[in-house]
Amino acid sequence: MKKVFYLKNCSTCKKIMSEFDLSNWKLREIKTQPILDDELAAMHSFTNSYEDLFSKRSTQIKAENLDVKSFKEEDFKNLILKHYSFLKRPVFLTDKEIFVGNAKENIENLREFFRVR
Repeated sequence: MKKVFYLKNCSTCKKIMSEFDLSNWKLREIKTQPILDDELAAMHSFTNSYEDLFSKRSTQIKAENLDVKSFKEEDFKNLILKHYSFLKRPVFLTDKEIFVGNAKENIENLREFFRVR
């Protein structure tokens, strides 16, 4: 399995994805094709944390007046499944690894992953 979960209107996703040859990857635009429970479970199997998959910069946090500090793991999971903007992006998922978000360290790890293959 090689999947990338992203938003087509997200300039950060576009910039990161443009660095790599994704011709053998399945691209999932999460606004038009929402993330499925089994896909989120696959991501969680690597991170062991729904909070690590959750975007605390989602505009929906303010729009829904959410108090993220009081959330439990199940709350993060349910919100990610409820609205695409709660997933930290982009997510590169393989059978053996996951790369979540646009943090500098994550992008460096992703670059190394693509160099090795």
